[in-house]
Amino acid sequence: MADPHRNVNRIHTRMPDTVLECVTPYIQDSRDRGAISLVCKRWYQVDALTRKHVTVALCYATTPRQLLRRFAYIESLKLKGKPRMAMFSLLPDDWGGYLTPWAEEIARSFPCLKELHFRRMIVQDTDLELIARSRGRVLQGVKLDNCSGFSTDGLLHITRLCRNLKTLFLEDSTIIEKDSEWLHELALHSRELEELNFYMTDLSKVRCQDLELIAKNCCPFLRSLKVSDCDILDLVGFFRTATSLKEFGGGTYYSEPENYSVLAISQRLCSLGPTYLGKNEMPIMFPFASLLKNLDLLYALLDTEDHCHLIQRCPNLEVLQTRDVIADRGLEVLAHCCKQLRSLRIERGADEQGLNAEHGAVTHRGLIALAHGCPELNYLAVYVTDITNASLECIGTHCKNLSDFRLVLLDPEERITDLPLDSGVQSLLIGCPKIKRFALYLRPGGLTNVGLSYIGLYSKQVKWMLLGFVGESDEGLVELSRGCPRLEKLELRGCCFSEHALATAVSQLTSLRYIWVQGCQATLRGLDLLVMTRQFLNIELITSLGDVVSDPIGKVVQSPLQIFAYYSLAGQRTDCPDSIIPLHQNSPPPS
Repeated sequence: MADPHRNVNRIHTRMPDTVLECVTPYIQDSRDRGAISLVCKRWYQVDALTRKHVTVALCYATTPRQLLRRFAYIESLKLKGKPRMAMFSLLPDDWGGYLTPWAEEIARSFPCLKELHFRRMIVQDTDLELIARSRGRVLQGVKLDNCSGFSTDGLLHITRLCRNLKTLFLEDSTIIEKDSEWLHELALHSRELEELNFYMTDLSKVRCQDLELIAKNCCPFLRSLKVSDCDILDLVGFFRTATSLKEFGGGTYYSEPENYSVLAISQRLCSLGPTYLGKNEMPIMFPFASLLKNLDLLYALLDTEDHCHLIQRCPNLEVLQTRDVIADRGLEVLAHCCKQLRSLRIERGADEQGLNAEHGAVTHRGLIALAHGCPELNYLAVYVTDITNASLECIGTHCKNLSDFRLVLLDPEERITDLPLDSGVQSLLIGCPKIKRFALYLRPGGLTNVGLSYIGLYSKQVKWMLLGFVGESDEGLVELSRGCPRLEKLELRGCCFSEHALATAVSQLTSLRYIWVQGCQATLRGLDLLVMTRQFLNIELITSLGDVVSDPIGKVVQSPLQIFAYYSLAGQRTDCPDSIIPLHQNSPPPS
């Protein structure tokens, strides 16, 4: 006899299309989206129709046409050009990352596109003109993040033709400045601008009257302004008008401290990034310091004592960026006063500041105090001069929400007695299972093969990893590659691994999407690298940096080669400069 509930169960186990189309837009994680699209053809189509944002992690990983066929109706696109190591001058200037082919397709297609974010790309004025003329009516956000190749003429096209801009972001970009007409056009036509950022650029012809006009026209909406080097006193009118401002960065403080009393800072201001702020000017911040949640002191001229005095007045601080001049004493004050701290970045101090090394050193003592006092930390990036296993274990014990951990051990003359850090790294990764981004840049002897095996075993969620001067032999890398099930990006520098070990690691790291290596035991012919060639994997040897050195017997060459391998649906790129040797599976290695 037929089961009367059989058809009913079948009906209930099939998700109707209307339900699927309503639920899918609420799923934002790209990994979850990718899994959904693999279920069946219909789910693949729904994902394609409802995806609003796409990030292309490397512009050579696909082509504009392929992206259009897959996601024709996206509203936001983030496109990255040069790999991350380009920010540290580790790639040739002409490596690539050109926007032009993407700009041409953006101008023709993608009917719903409203926001564009280009990072580390070479952008031409003609690219910006093309985008502005084709999408000016609908474009609401343009971010040129750490880009180069364009001038203020290109910006003029954007600000003149894109009348609905809410975001214009130019931070850290190299811009050829001809005039300030681009800003004047923005001031004349903007009515809903929320964010304007030309921080850390060389734009110096900015007229403060235009900034004041922007504040007047966009008063209810403008929440963020980050500028280049302009005197804060020239912005008195701007601050008086920008009553909704929540974030301000940049500016210079060259006047006498008493002159700054005329500044009328918005009572909503909660994020501040002063540049060239010294001890004498620091009291300017005291009246609103208790409101601050985000403080960037990377370019402030403060010593350890100044950091302590200022941090004591910022009990609500959640995000702090500074240099190692904060020292252990500053971290102790931070741990005592800022219990809500979620993000801390400590960069290496600038030598030209002339600060006493004794007052500008972060060690294991500061990290232990920080771990005890700031349990809500989820991001920690720090340069240290001394480190112990106990300090890493302490972070693993107390900072359970940590998702991004980066540590660089500086190389002063003193000898560190607690190396290697194998047990500390193990305790850190066990205690912080949420870590997705992990960087450990040490010195020879800082981490053994056993430590690398711990990283492989306990990095269950890690997607990006940077390792510098770690391991003892190929065995360590092979052991690491047996774990790390979600690792997508791997960067290695100054390690002792051979090409064969690299090829083995790539074959075992099934989620890996790109790997960059500098300083391994590479050969000019790259024979062992051919073992890892496979469909969709591009391998490039970068030869332009450093000198070639032969070993005593002349067989193995300690070369300056960098190895960069990445998956791509676009095939081998055609714009490689002479300093790059592409490796093909079916072609002989270079002689």
